[in-house]
Amino acid sequence: MALASGAKIIHIDIDPTSIRKNVRVDLPVVGDVKNVLKEIIKVLKEEKGQWDPVRNSWLKQIEQWKKDRPLSYHFDKKIIKPEYVVEKIYEITKGDAIICTEVGQNQMWAAQFYKYDKPRQWLSSGGLGTMGYGFPAAIGAQMACPDKLVFDIAGDGSIQMNIQELATAVINKLPVKVAILNNGVLGMVRQWQELFFKERYSHVHLDVIPDFVKVAEAYGAVGLRATKPDEVEPVLRESLKIKDKPVFMDFTVDWKEKVYPMVPAGASIDEMIFEEEKKKTGKKLKVVK
Repeated sequence: MALASGAKIIHIDIDPTSIRKNVRVDLPVVGDVKNVLKEIIKVLKEEKGQWDPVRNSWLKQIEQWKKDRPLSYHFDKKIIKPEYVVEKIYEITKGDAIICTEVGQNQMWAAQFYKYDKPRQWLSSGGLGTMGYGFPAAIGAQMACPDKLVFDIAGDGSIQMNIQELATAVINKLPVKVAILNNGVLGMVRQWQELFFKERYSHVHLDVIPDFVKVAEAYGAVGLRATKPDEVEPVLRESLKIKDKPVFMDFTVDWKEKVYPMVPAGASIDEMIFEEEKKKTGKKLKVVK
């Protein structure tokens, strides 16, 4: 697997035996990353004028990429797109919420379509990819920040990993908002099976899904549901009125929707797949360089 093949790589690690373990390294630096980064910042400030042209050129390149390949999706008046739900959460919270996620497609859409305007707004299991992380994390965030809006953006698979923690949230009167992007499948695994395994689906369709509204009500929480795009905003706004108990919002979303761009297994970052290439080539997805 190639990683930034045209780049020079600096590897900072407190453990010298970890240097060069996975990728080629041009400059190894052994030390505590906190101390090393402090020193790097100090040097950069001292030599600011030297690096300004490089930095400006890089930022210009990034802006051009954003124009060439903006994050987007195709809005549908009849079926809820999961990206639309995330955009609406950002809109009604005015960007002032702590966002927690489960793991899978819901996690990717939350990263892409909620604009993070401030630091410390994002809690997600990005390394281990632990399904069931989001709801307990949201409970913890709400306990730590009782005056903040806290959302868990979840999938219908991941939320069931720790759904019993509804009891914890109800007992402690925590107004955590859980937005379930309910597509009836283990979305990310299904996406890989569709794109790379010729639609040979194995154990990804959730044939038995609980009624999340009834589950919430059974625990003494609030359950809401949206099945059409024009119901999304009213449901979200209704959830904000609840101040003393958790809210489960069940959004019935398009099960065919996929996360783009994505990098196939074994490919490098410059071989990512974009949605428009799928449309150009029909069912056969080509890797775009």
